[in-house]
Amino acid sequence: MARVSRLSASMVLMLTAGLAQATDIGAQGYIDLRLVDTAREPSWIEGGLGKLRWGDGADSVAPSAAVNIHAQLAPEWLANASLQAQPDSHAAIETLEAWLRYRPVSTSPWRWSLRAGAFFPPISLENDGVGWSMPAGITPSAINSWVGEELRSTGIEWRIEHRALRRTISAGLTVFGGNDPAGEILAARGWSLSDRYQGFGGRLREPDITARNAPPPRDFDPFVENDHAAGWHADIDIDSRSQGRWRAMYYDNRTDPTTFREHDGEHVYSWHTRFWSLGHQREIGGMTLTAQAMLGDTTFKPGGRFTSTTDFWSGFVSLARSRGDWRPMLRFEQFATREHSDGSGGTTNEHGNAVTAALVWRPAPRWRISAEWLRVDSSRTSRPEAGFPEDVIDHQTQLSLRWFF
Repeated sequence: MARVSRLSASMVLMLTAGLAQATDIGAQGYIDLRLVDTAREPSWIEGGLGKLRWGDGADSVAPSAAVNIHAQLAPEWLANASLQAQPDSHAAIETLEAWLRYRPVSTSPWRWSLRAGAFFPPISLENDGVGWSMPAGITPSAINSWVGEELRSTGIEWRIEHRALRRTISAGLTVFGGNDPAGEILAARGWSLSDRYQGFGGRLREPDITARNAPPPRDFDPFVENDHAAGWHADIDIDSRSQGRWRAMYYDNRTDPTTFREHDGEHVYSWHTRFWSLGHQREIGGMTLTAQAMLGDTTFKPGGRFTSTTDFWSGFVSLARSRGDWRPMLRFEQFATREHSDGSGGTTNEHGNAVTAALVWRPAPRWRISAEWLRVDSSRTSRPEAGFPEDVIDHQTQLSLRWFF
């Protein structure tokens, strides 16, 4: 795994150094101003157990920005980087992705590519905008919220594609490292719905009720390597004119759940995380149907005889329709976690559902105005420790003004 990490780091450095020699350099970005009517329960970002990004019942105004930079270094070489600035970040600028791809020019239906660096695993069918944003609304599903928070593959991806007249099939295999704590926030906090994606240089905050050995806040970097063992994920993507798009993936970070590293006097443990993901998207009667499901588990063994495994699953279905400059979207989803532990201490379980309604208006090519209403009905057994009932229904309303450049 050390070889993979060193090679990936070298490729990212090549990405930066190669910009000066690129034949084509481009950038797309946005500046976002947000008005929010927040949820009542404190957000997980503030150390609470709230399922939404904004909490504590106080209205909020939040500016943010993101930019994607790409450079065509040669016909076969493409470099890409995605950066963001968030009001609640530990760093002024966070890197979401940075990678270098080699794809030989092909004159046949077959082509292959190698990509090295740091990138999101190919799971989401929602997040294909600038800064991994969601064009159909503001807040992604619980599945893709977690992907944006805790998952990043730092390594090498090999991909092969077959392009036919009515269908394209792509399959990929990735070997990666630097994501050993993935699963910790999902076990400690549960699912959330948020467009607060985690970048390199940032920190994830755990619920304050989990800070038992030190005063809160307790935060950690999810993109670290503890045991120098390589993880892997494999995916297949079928895009058909008649059957829509199907995407399936299996993920295993293969970490040793007994390993840890020190961070500000705290042990940041490895969590052995595995899951399956399946997504589908197609056009039906002028509308875009998107559905996705995820099923997996995450395990850690902090020492002694104690072992904790959290099973997790979630699924959603959404419908969106583009009508000129307007795009309404409606999404329904469910989610749950269930903990199994050996040794002292209780277990934490949750289940819930969410409804999201969004309306996007593009009055001009460089402007986007989005309104979104979110309702989450969830039950979590650890809420009474934080002074809230186990069952909570919460709402969040947002108005976003976004200028693109």
